Formats: sequence, structure tokens, C-alpha cells
Amino acid sequence: MSNKAITIFEQIKKINEHQSEYWSARELAKILEYSEYRHFIPVINRAKESCKNAGQSIKNHIEEILEMVEIGSNTSRQIKDFSLSRYACYLIMQNADPSKEVVALGQTYFAIQTRKQEVQDQLVEDQKRVYLREEVTAHNKHLAQTASQAGVKNYGVFTNYGYMGLYGGLKSKEIAKKKKLKKSQKILDHMGSEELAANLFRATQADAKLKRENIMGEAKANYAHFEVGKKVRQTIKELGGTMPENLLASENISKSKTRLKKVERKELDD
Repeated sequence: MSNKAITIFEQIKKINEHQSEYWSARELAKILEYSEYRHFIPVINRAKESCKNAGQSIKNHIEEILEMVEIGSNTSRQIKDFSLSRYACYLIMQNADPSKEVVALGQTYFAIQTRKQEVQDQLVEDQKRVYLREEVTAHNKHLAQTASQAGVKNYGVFTNYGYMGLYGGLKSKEIAKKKKLKKSQKILDHMGSEELAANLFRATQADAKLKRENIMGEAKANYAHFEVGKKVRQTIKELGGTMPENLLASENISKSKTRLKKVERKELDD
């Protein structure tokens, strides 16, 4: 990748209040040699469509914002602009005029940088998944012990009550079916970090509730687990999150562990 490409696009990169990088659509339009911003709008719209077709959330990558600009005589006014993520810029380069040299430079720059970001994001997700999966395993053991002390004989049924509360009435087999998992595949091994975190919270809070309220009796313990799952679900809803049954199944967590081991070996070799 040429230094020219790096310089051109890095110089107009901005950092927002959340310390996330973004590019201004108006500034990018100038760099890409569009004579007027209105001629650049169709490119943004095509990028939005590409984003949607790729299964990505448009609002996470292309967000309309208002910017203050100086118009002379110590006065300023608000104008509409778009805040573009690195991925959005990559899509824009794919939908811009390919005959322009600067567009070709942008295609190379954002393709490479977007891939680097994808690799980094995958590494972070792998680390979170492996950590949370181990935590869920450990806390499920604690919960099983606490449930047994409360009088639970059928731990499978007890577990399903927790799932039903969290997953809107679905039991473990129904969850697996909805996520298109095979009978041999464990649902916990195919949860992403977000879903694992929700289940970890369910397990820890169910354990705490059984102990705190000294709940005794299998029926009461099952109901308590259901109520905890339901509360966690309600919290997700209030925060505007995706319901756990609607989160896509992830690849087997063994692949995350394999990737992390490769990274560790590479670091040792370096």
C-alpha cells in the first residue's frame, strides 16, 4: 500500500467522543474529487444498500450528523453530513467512480485496513467467548450445587426453566432448533460473547437468589430460576438489545481456542 494512500485518508480521519474513528462524508467527497457534495449522495446510498445486503446495521456504519461550518462574518450554520466508519468508507470506494486514481487508492487502503480491523475484532471476540464460556461452566457447577441443596432432583428441568425465562419460553432443544444446531452440538459452545454474558448473568443471579432467599423445594427453585431468566430478558429489552433467541449461532468455540493458540505461538516465535 502506497504512502500516498495512507497520507490522504489518514489526514482526514477523525476521532469521536467515544474514541472511535470516523470519516466525514463531505470531506471524503472532496478527496474523491466530486465537484459537488450532492453528486456524492448516490454513492452513499449505494454504500448503504451494500451494507444492508451484507447483513450489517447501516446505523452502525453510516450515521447522519449535523456539523457547524463557518460561512463568513463570524457566523456559522448547521449542515447535514454523514459519519462514516472504516467499513462504510470501504463500501463507498467500491461504489465510487473506479476511473479516478484516488478511488483506486482508497479501494486498496480501506480494503487492507478493514481486513486488519476484522482480524482484530475476531481476536477480541475469541478472547471474550473463551473467557465467558469458562465462566459459565464454572458458575453452572456452583448453581447445580446450590439447586441440589434447595431440593432440585432433575437439574435438566431446572436448567430449562432458566432458559425459558431468558429465551421467551424456549427450552434448550427449542433454542438449538431455532439456531439450526445439530443434536450433537451444545448450545453454549455456539453462543457469541453477548449471549454467553446474558447466560452467565442468569446463572450467577439464580445462584445468589436461591441462597439469599433460602429457597427450598424443587418447584420453588424452578420458578425462581425462571423469574431470574425473565428479569435478565427484560433488562436486555429495556436496553434495546437483541433477544438471545434471535442472536445468530457462532462457530464452535473450539475454533476460537485454536485461533488464540495460533496467536500465542506467533507471539512466542516473534
